[in-house]
Amino acid sequence: MIVITNYEPIPNINRFQGVQREIFLALENSPFPHQYESLHVLLFDIQLRENIIKAARLLNGSQAKFAPFTTSKFNPQVWTKIIYGYLLNPYVLPSDSIRDIFKNSKEYAFECSTAIIIIYYKAVLDSIPTSYFNTLFQRLLVWDWNYDHDLGIITKEGRDFIPGDVVYFYNPDYGHPVWRGENAVYLGGGLYFGHGIGIQTEEGMVKALNTLRRPYSTQNAYLISQHSRLDAHYLSRFAKPLFV
Repeated sequence: MIVITNYEPIPNINRFQGVQREIFLALENSPFPHQYESLHVLLFDIQLRENIIKAARLLNGSQAKFAPFTTSKFNPQVWTKIIYGYLLNPYVLPSDSIRDIFKNSKEYAFECSTAIIIIYYKAVLDSIPTSYFNTLFQRLLVWDWNYDHDLGIITKEGRDFIPGDVVYFYNPDYGHPVWRGENAVYLGGGLYFGHGIGIQTEEGMVKALNTLRRPYSTQNAYLISQHSRLDAHYLSRFAKPLFV
């Protein structure tokens, strides 16, 4: 259920097409209230979620590889490897650094949680003016769940998954620690993207993780009741007015 607290009318479904239409329907048909302080915030959230899905699909089609930290790599012209991850080089704009991951993807190799943060940054970059992005996200440090607090990642319990949410497939009998689980973007239509596995249904994700268990393991991987979202209310302050 969509609730706009300043009493602006909720847009008609016929004003949305494609992925945005699916997102709107998921929000509207949810048994839980999704509250927005204005129509602008609602429209921004829908656009942001669409851009998360686009970024996930773009990464899926890229040449970026899956790798743990020991064998990971980032373009050294843009990033420097330190003990905590990859730090943006001085004088490189944050916007250019995120675009480089997709433009020169063969120069990159990272694991699934880093992929989620990269997807989030790309989605925000595509949703707000570049000048605001560069102001908000200076001197980026990227690896695992290292991220700038301005992303405002919110994690909640429950399976009220809306397209653009990030979910987690847990693999309790993992063989290598890097396959303890898979962070994945819910693309809608029952499909998920996880870096290292690709685009799969829930069953496909579980089946893939089950091949990465310890020998003779019997516990199946499974999708946990949890989802993460960006703080659209905060980030919408930096977006241009949106209309449908």
